[in-house]
Amino acid sequence: MHRTSADISGQYAKSGSDDNHPDNHAASARRGRYSECTVRQWDHPPRQGRNAFYHSPGTRPPQNLLRRSVNLAQDFNSLIKKETINTLVNKSNRFGPEYDGRYHGHYASSIKKYTLAANRPLNRIEQSQLMRLLQNFTATRSWNWRSLTTTFHSFTSAGVFIPHKPVDQRVKLTQAALLSALFDAITFKCNQKPQAWDIDARGIVNLLWAMAKQVDNGHERTPGLKEAVAALLPHVNGQKADFKPQEIANLLWAMAKLVNNGQEQTPELKEAVVALLLLVNAQKANFRPQGIANLLWAMAKLVDSGQNWIPGFKEAVAVLLPQMNAQKNNFKP
Repeated sequence: MHRTSADISGQYAKSGSDDNHPDNHAASARRGRYSECTVRQWDHPPRQGRNAFYHSPGTRPPQNLLRRSVNLAQDFNSLIKKETINTLVNKSNRFGPEYDGRYHGHYASSIKKYTLAANRPLNRIEQSQLMRLLQNFTATRSWNWRSLTTTFHSFTSAGVFIPHKPVDQRVKLTQAALLSALFDAITFKCNQKPQAWDIDARGIVNLLWAMAKQVDNGHERTPGLKEAVAALLPHVNGQKADFKPQEIANLLWAMAKLVNNGQEQTPELKEAVVALLLLVNAQKANFRPQGIANLLWAMAKLVDSGQNWIPGFKEAVAVLLPQMNAQKNNFKP
């Protein structure tokens, strides 16, 4: 099996101000990965013009496609104006230590919305243009949980961190600096004593999914990644009562991906896996085909990493196999 063939998806649609939701199109577009499952949504993403990219009935493209293509170009050009980043920097400076990152989260969501409308991640040229601005886009420890999860997940979904070839060293350095700043802020937030009041289950899923995607993108050696994962893991056990079936599948997929790529197998990681395996058994009837596929892929990877002895592992496999058989007609090739 290709090492990413059991990839997950999640969709985070924009709701209100700076809400964040996992998204799958950037992940699936790059290597032909599966993209059927979703994390619960707060509302539906904008869909105007998306289907137009799949239909061209004649030799000439339909007018709505032509118009939408022009609009998309205009949309992106409006996002990479220098004034836009200057405004973010000014707001951050004006509020100082009290700045919670909300405007940066808004901006990251706008980048993701653009790629959702285009039905693809950022291409190499767009990414390069954006990176010129993101050199001054800095996450800080004062950001709140929603801003951190929105920004990191949105940028990951939009393909901001995809390593296009040939590699542009300027882009690579900017990616590393932005990721390191996000990892530092996430680690700080997760290690707060007493626990930060705004940490929630959905954000944990989004962050671990996005971190696992960075492993796929070749950023596993970025300073701060392993520390951020380690800081997040205790919160998996703490929030376990709030995870939905698809979120359980996404979390186990992400942890298996991280462990398979060198994440330290700490007691906290093992506790998180045990907690999730117990949830697999408790919610076995609620998993859909994509979730079952992702869970079994994750368990196979955990076996590769020597984790099959963990309490609840064999029981989780045993309850999933009948579900796979019962839903066999709904699996995609």
